[in-house]
Amino acid sequence: MSTSADAGGRNGRPPAIAWLAWVWVAVPFLYGLYQLVIKIPALFGG
Repeated sequence: MSTSADAGGRNGRPPAIAWLAWVWVAVPFLYGLYQLVIKIPALFGG
């Protein structure tokens, strides 16, 4: 029987594929956010 406590992998840590998935999503998101912050002044005529 499996419980939610041991569903996270060894020692309660998420498996490497979960970290890879987070990086796969977070890196483009943060890059897009960075580009947005760079372009905000142009939107307001700065």
